[in-house]
Amino acid sequence: MSDEVKRGLDGVVVFESNLSYIDGDAGELGYRGYAIEDFAQEASFEEVLSLLWNGAWPTPAEHEEFVARLAAERDLAPPVYDLIEELAAQDENPMAMLRTVTSMLSAYDPDTDAEPDDREANIAKGCRITAKIPTALAAFTRLRDGNEPVAPREDLTHAENFLYMLNDEEPDAVAVDAFDTALVLHADHGLNASTFASMVTTSTLSDLHSGVTSAIGTLAGSLHGGANQNVMRMLKEIDESDADPDEWIEQAVEEGRRIPGFGHRVYSVRDPRANILASYSERLGEQSGDRKWYDYSVTIEEHMAEMTRFSPNVDFYSASMYYQMGIPLDIYTPIFALSRVGGWIAHMLEQYDDNRLIRPLSRYAGERGREFVPLDER
Repeated sequence: MSDEVKRGLDGVVVFESNLSYIDGDAGELGYRGYAIEDFAQEASFEEVLSLLWNGAWPTPAEHEEFVARLAAERDLAPPVYDLIEELAAQDENPMAMLRTVTSMLSAYDPDTDAEPDDREANIAKGCRITAKIPTALAAFTRLRDGNEPVAPREDLTHAENFLYMLNDEEPDAVAVDAFDTALVLHADHGLNASTFASMVTTSTLSDLHSGVTSAIGTLAGSLHGGANQNVMRMLKEIDESDADPDEWIEQAVEEGRRIPGFGHRVYSVRDPRANILASYSERLGEQSGDRKWYDYSVTIEEHMAEMTRFSPNVDFYSASMYYQMGIPLDIYTPIFALSRVGGWIAHMLEQYDDNRLIRPLSRYAGERGREFVPLDER
């Protein structure tokens, strides 16, 4: 056994998975063997959940049944709404709210007493968690802003219903298409930190709600979720400064400023998800008649390509895309959770199917042989 310390588990392979495939050097990402370029703009988020959880694309009949099942689970128990209202009144951080509410959901889940590795019960729990997180986030956002929550509807898609609950109006087709594609592209991405956290929790034979709660807490960290918020703050800074975007980015790079939305722990080239989201940022800008956020982004990317070795990641173009859809900056990371919960659940289902307690080693680096001195002699 090697005693070499791999900080951050760099390069350490600890699992085999049938879920997402990543080639960081080639800029490739696929779910269960399907390249994202082939389905991201064609398959709905609900279809992708079926693929990730069940291993195959659903038939039309299976899809209709799954969509209805998910839609029927959207509403929250009154005490959960009460908790959300209290957290909104306290101006709680949106990710902290989501973590707390997700934990509370287990109290109202009819399968809460099922065995942790009961796959049928876990699929049912997964549907409820996935369906209720958007309702909780939309309700919290509206209450915090002084508005009443909007009840979920069962006749809308997952993406469409969230935007409807958030803004109290049915979104247009371009916004729905863009948001649904963003959900698809964020659904899974290998063994990232939050997915790993969910699997560690699952490996103890803890329950699915605990695993998702662990994952949300991990995603809340600034080194994992949240980069797209910083991207949008940067774009707004450029806009408010009245500076030429070319000169602004050139000066920022020369000053050594960290440019958010660039670089990735896995990809050494352009994140393939950025290719798709960039097109939606452009479409939303053209629809509104104001392309400046997309144009700023393109300018920054071009200068970064000339001046550094970094390429845009998934957060870079999702920032301007969400902003043009009227989504508040501080719920960008919860929206990440709204999508990634599908991948977390898929990985936890895999872990339950072939479980082994995750218990790595650490190497002791402290002193040895120290002599104990009783309290009254110190």
